[in-house]
Amino acid sequence: MEQSKLNKVIKRVVTALVLIPIVIGVMYVGYPYLHLMALVVGALMAWEWSNMVPNKNAVIYANTYTLNIAAAILFPSLLIVVLLLLSSAIFIWYKSKTEIHRGLLTLGVFYITIGFGSVMWLYDTVGFLDTMWFLLMVWSVDTGGYIFGSTIKGPKLAPKISPNKTWAGLIGGTLLAMGVSVAYSYLFTEAENTLFYAIFGGIIAVIAQIGDLVESHIKRSLNIKDSSNLIPGHGGIFDRVDGLIFSAPLVFILFVYINSYGI
Repeated sequence: MEQSKLNKVIKRVVTALVLIPIVIGVMYVGYPYLHLMALVVGALMAWEWSNMVPNKNAVIYANTYTLNIAAAILFPSLLIVVLLLLSSAIFIWYKSKTEIHRGLLTLGVFYITIGFGSVMWLYDTVGFLDTMWFLLMVWSVDTGGYIFGSTIKGPKLAPKISPNKTWAGLIGGTLLAMGVSVAYSYLFTEAENTLFYAIFGGIIAVIAQIGDLVESHIKRSLNIKDSSNLIPGHGGIFDRVDGLIFSAPLVFILFVYINSYGI
């Protein structure tokens, strides 16, 4: 392995070893530390999006995104969040009428708020363990994708969007996520839930990969490699949570349905 790649891998591993225990620990403790961490991460995502997408009013857009994500995290009223979301989208659409990337700037309101907000809504609905399971699915597909993709290589998954992603990485990451999901079900749920967790783990893995590709497409259209350089070896916040925030709404809706109907 060439030195530059080795250095990058070392940075990724060290950063993950530092950040993952912090995230798990704060999630376990819960309110108010989890919500404070979520506000910081949400504000960083707002800053990234408003600086990643070229524009003339980055501060205004960043503050608008931050206001929405704060409402999603702190306000229990869905009506308030929806009204603020829609009014903010209209405001940014109007404010950005002379911007080249008007659509992406407006998309940021929904992308950040619904995506990251769904992770917090999921936690408030199902608590630590099932939210931890969801994070494990996303981390597993990322890890499996990197290991299998870099080892086996083979045909590219979407060469025009993300040249480094392969079908081997997608399949390997999905299988690892399914395996971790089955292990979780054996440890923390009833035996009859194993098949559900295996299948749903695989579905989340695929959707997370789609989310990764969506962000890669956006970055490629903007001619940038990383959303920022905030995380050593990993790029920016969006580069780490793209699959998470893309799949979170589906997971949240499913668990709400399960809790409502006792499935």
